[in-house]
Amino acid sequence: FGHEMRKYFLFEEGYVNLNHGSFGTYARPVRDALRDFQDRAEATPDPFIRFEYPRRLDESRQAMARFLNVPVEEIVFVPNATTAVNTVLRNLTFKEGEKIAYFSTIYGACEKTVEYITETTPAESVKVEYTYPVSDDWMVQEFRDLLQANKVKIAIFDTVVSLPGLRMPFERLAEACREASVLSLVDAAHGVGHIPLDLRALSADFTVSNVHKWLFVPRGCAVFHVPLRNQHLIRSSLPTSHGFEPLPIAGKKELVRPIPLVGESAFVQNFQFVGTIDNSPYLCIPAALKFRNEVCGGEERIMTYCRTLAKEAGERVSKLLSTDVMDNEEKTLTDCLFANVRLPLARQPKDVGLSEVAAITQFLTRTMAQESKTFMQIMFYDDCWWVRLSAMIYLEIKDFEWAAGVLKDFCERAREGEYLKGHGEGVARLTL
Repeated sequence: FGHEMRKYFLFEEGYVNLNHGSFGTYARPVRDALRDFQDRAEATPDPFIRFEYPRRLDESRQAMARFLNVPVEEIVFVPNATTAVNTVLRNLTFKEGEKIAYFSTIYGACEKTVEYITETTPAESVKVEYTYPVSDDWMVQEFRDLLQANKVKIAIFDTVVSLPGLRMPFERLAEACREASVLSLVDAAHGVGHIPLDLRALSADFTVSNVHKWLFVPRGCAVFHVPLRNQHLIRSSLPTSHGFEPLPIAGKKELVRPIPLVGESAFVQNFQFVGTIDNSPYLCIPAALKFRNEVCGGEERIMTYCRTLAKEAGERVSKLLSTDVMDNEEKTLTDCLFANVRLPLARQPKDVGLSEVAAITQFLTRTMAQESKTFMQIMFYDDCWWVRLSAMIYLEIKDFEWAAGVLKDFCERAREGEYLKGHGEGVARLTL
């Protein structure tokens, strides 16, 4: 692992990919599989899309089901985790007083989905408010207290939070939901390929995981797991398409399907053909798993290298910046492939202006990307600026030492007020 692995990937010469977690990437053998499927679809469009695609899709579903240790009948694909979260919440029927529970670190698009549902249905929302770092025990107890004090229909929580990139005790949260008879929706956007996942053991009610982020599958591809016991709750894909079965109404003719769907269950058929898009990424899962097993040596080897590198990177970068890594006393938050390091910029007062925060954050991210052939995820959290670093098999500790120098330089430029250029009088100069 390390720079020797770069030959398998498609990066521009000199580009250092320190933000794998946002969009992922894939290896050349997977690229070849993707192009082959796309070429087949163009060579014989109707035969491929109507007849070969469903067969290939089932092969990918079978591979993913084995990987996650669940029956293939419980696995379908959607473009991304946000789509699946929307699919679940828009399929559920909410009664007056029923609530959607979630944590304040929920992914932004998912929180907006909750807001939309509460605007358009009787559902209400309730949130666990907190600021990292916290202990797993504290988080689980706060969650249990929230469920006990409210009429919660469904709770949403992450495997690994996006910003800041920290692991949640999702297994214990799922258990708390079962004990409280609350539906659990696990947003494992950072799940497959990032942490070990056994969905049979987890036994959540709904789980979605992006596959394009960490498994080396092309964008966009996410696996959506719904156990057999809950499939009756998911009547429609998003958007509603050919697999939807309307409720029977006396005298109403059955709708004709222009494209025949195959599959043993209504749930599987619902997600087999959801409008015309390029579904080639769904078919690349076997190729990605083959690369990970035959070239990389398997999941345990990949994750061991990346977890170790993430911890070493966090320690090294924080030392070079004379700052610290975000973690709790138990060190459970960093049991993942991210490291969150505080930048050497002054802590800001609680009433700091959002315009100033946005200007500095944008300066750091955009200018860094334009000048340094890299991208680092910068965030403003708990009155400080942080960088979220992603570890991956094509990186070495040298890359993060270089990143520390880049960060130090841009923080100094921010302190000198360079972020004010182009903003006029609308942005004030902060003491950094």
